[in-house]
Amino acid sequence: MKTILLINDDGIHSIGLFVLKKRLEKLGEVTVVAPLDEKSGIGKALSTNSIKVTETPLGDGTKAYAVTGTPADAYLLAVNKIMKKPPDLLVAGINLGSNLGIDDLLNSGTLGASLEAAIHHVPAIAVSYCLREITEQMKEKAEVSANELEVAATFAEKTAKYVLEHGMPENVNIISINVPEKSTSKNAEVTTLSYKGYGDIHKKQGDAYKIKGWILSSYPDDKNGTDLHAVKTMGHISITPIKINFHHDIKSLEKLRKFLVAKET
Repeated sequence: MKTILLINDDGIHSIGLFVLKKRLEKLGEVTVVAPLDEKSGIGKALSTNSIKVTETPLGDGTKAYAVTGTPADAYLLAVNKIMKKPPDLLVAGINLGSNLGIDDLLNSGTLGASLEAAIHHVPAIAVSYCLREITEQMKEKAEVSANELEVAATFAEKTAKYVLEHGMPENVNIISINVPEKSTSKNAEVTTLSYKGYGDIHKKQGDAYKIKGWILSSYPDDKNGTDLHAVKTMGHISITPIKINFHHDIKSLEKLRKFLVAKET
């Protein structure tokens, strides 16, 4: 039987995680390891303080593991302490909020877990439900129903089934799926990652600044073919292949090397 590790960053009791777990159980043995509380925006950070792992029942009474650390912590603890071996597939989500563009790739806890898996050569799928607005109180997340997540869950299940049966597509480490709020499955695009970063996202609060929420309309516009354009402008589902190998142009630093080792006169 195939093994699937399920992680999120909205917390172990998120409706998105529960809905996705029910779908993935059709495909293999699912182990759920997720942060006890919300860890959005923490990226691939690892905790340097003590992390507690607690066996926790989900809404259907099945066993899961809650960790007091980050989603990336959850991956490493799952593989090394709970499962004792890497899974056949890592699935992260369903995240309640967008994960679009380079900033979200590097800042999202959902994608942080996916990056940790990819670094360890485990195929990874990240699934996000793009709420149009999330306020500081996060009430919008609490109001999301299982029915609203049906399309995202279906795309996640079918993608997971494909990867488990056929392997990850060539030159792809992570498949990031973004499903617009209340969308249907009729329009889906394979997109590139947008390389446009955030605008001014901090708001004045007393004598300090704070990110008080996320609004899809405040993301920058980008060209046709990018994940941002597909979701924000077209209202389409975005399926983005991500490869984590960084390019290292050694020749471009040869002049710098010579400068560094040159004797001073």
